[in-house]
Amino acid sequence: MVAVKKIGNQTIKLLNPPSIISTASIVGPKEGQGPLAKYFDQIIQDDLFGEKSWERAESKLIKETVKLALKKAGLHLNDIDYMFGGDLLNQLMSTSFAARDLGIPFFGLYGACSTMTESLALAAIMIEGGYADNVIATTSSHFSSAERQFRFPLELGNQRPLTSQWTVTGSGAVILSTKSEGPYITYITPGKVIDYGISDPNNMGAAMAPAAVHTIKTHLEDLAIDADYYDLIVTGDLGEIGKEIAKDLIKKEGVNLSNKFTDCGVEIFDPKKQDTHSGGSGCGCSAVVFAGYLYEQLKLKNLNRILLVSTGALLSQTSFHQGETIPAVAHAVAIECHLSN
Repeated sequence: MVAVKKIGNQTIKLLNPPSIISTASIVGPKEGQGPLAKYFDQIIQDDLFGEKSWERAESKLIKETVKLALKKAGLHLNDIDYMFGGDLLNQLMSTSFAARDLGIPFFGLYGACSTMTESLALAAIMIEGGYADNVIATTSSHFSSAERQFRFPLELGNQRPLTSQWTVTGSGAVILSTKSEGPYITYITPGKVIDYGISDPNNMGAAMAPAAVHTIKTHLEDLAIDADYYDLIVTGDLGEIGKEIAKDLIKKEGVNLSNKFTDCGVEIFDPKKQDTHSGGSGCGCSAVVFAGYLYEQLKLKNLNRILLVSTGALLSQTSFHQGETIPAVAHAVAIECHLSN
């Protein structure tokens, strides 16, 4: 048997591309004050979302986002064959507890902040392979739960360096289906784990930028196309610093992104008004920007082809305290409104 759907070194071509039939996004108050506010389905006014802990609030974000995506698609929980999802917390606790309450067969994923495109990729493969009719991909993060696990208790009020990013409070859900018309997921380029020796956990953009560049360059080479094929190439959460590093690195690789390149972590906050330093981060960053703003632009045909490249820093409390550097990964999915012959 030959891998007829593999192109080049790393890319998968979906011969029967699944459609994205519905998305939903729910975000926190800070995200609701940013430039993309009008594209989110719901902006909560309280980070606790009526719950007793940040972790429970994040789990509720996932559940409510999934239900909203189903409602918008005219589907019910029992119409969904599988759920792919993950978050930043130990044992994927927010997503696992949400999956427990939703009752959908569940694949738990951890790709750090790359989890949105990881879940989209695997959900698309599941449908294209004929194993499901409807699959939901969902990802979340929460500023306060992430700070508690990875950094310092909020009560300490620690000063954040200018290279740091603000973990997005939010959840995005995307329903993929065999039915309907575009947008379609047409190509997937799973990333390799790349490590340039960055060890500062407050400079995630620098750690993740090389992985994003490697995946973008590989994707373009595998398809024998240049960046002009896409209306937009958007990374997950490199932030301001990581975005500039990525632009410099990919230019050195001979790839010209011109003005087609942006980053979800740059787009979601207003750095002049919101004091987020280098921008947004977290699993929820690319999830809500795609499920809100980017999907709307695709539906309106303002964008016809995009390459979404979510980026993840694969560190943990243990690896950091043991003096390890920060490996990173970036997965890419191509999303197109029309299928070429």
